[in-house]
Amino acid sequence: MKTLKINPENLKSALKQAVFVIKKGGVVIFPTDTVYGLIADAQNNSAVRKVFKIKNRRFSKPLPVFIKNIKVAKRLVYVNQAQEKILKKFWPGKLTVVLKARSVEFPKGILSKNKKIGLRVPDYRFLNLLLGKVNYPLVATSANISDKQPSTKIKKVLIQLKNQKHLPDLVLDAKNLKDSLPSTVIDLTSRKILRKGKLSKIEILKMLE
Repeated sequence: MKTLKINPENLKSALKQAVFVIKKGGVVIFPTDTVYGLIADAQNNSAVRKVFKIKNRRFSKPLPVFIKNIKVAKRLVYVNQAQEKILKKFWPGKLTVVLKARSVEFPKGILSKNKKIGLRVPDYRFLNLLLGKVNYPLVATSANISDKQPSTKIKKVLIQLKNQKHLPDLVLDAKNLKDSLPSTVIDLTSRKILRKGKLSKIEILKMLE
């Protein structure tokens, strides 16, 4: 596992290394607008399996996906006018939405049993640059072992992963991120909050009225 400390001077080279690792099917610990995340090609079977192994996560708990904009969302899921209004209001941002997937091929562990998928457009320039460079959906899950706390502090993330059998291929160390909750997760087909985060249910559902 290679660790690279990133700073304003080496952002381009760090981004280049991250793109290289992801395109080869690797997994990267990457800073986000919420907590440190595990990032990988969401359409690469071995990469997705590796993320599950690193997290000790059950395949019955699908992984959400980062995308670069609403246009990509419309290619992946069915979006009605009311739902699109929410996406335009809260993206880029700390809202993961679950919607019915179109006929798009994804590895096991991305789609739920009822063919839904969680999507988010992050609000973090370095990550958005990565999404633009690879130009395809990326697995987007917090860099922690399942049932343990995600963190904005890189040392805490690495301590959790210490001595694990399966490890990421690259760590991008941006020091401590701003304190943040993980993203709010809402199933827009059922209007059910699946995970509480910074945004409240009332704040989101107001947009559906």
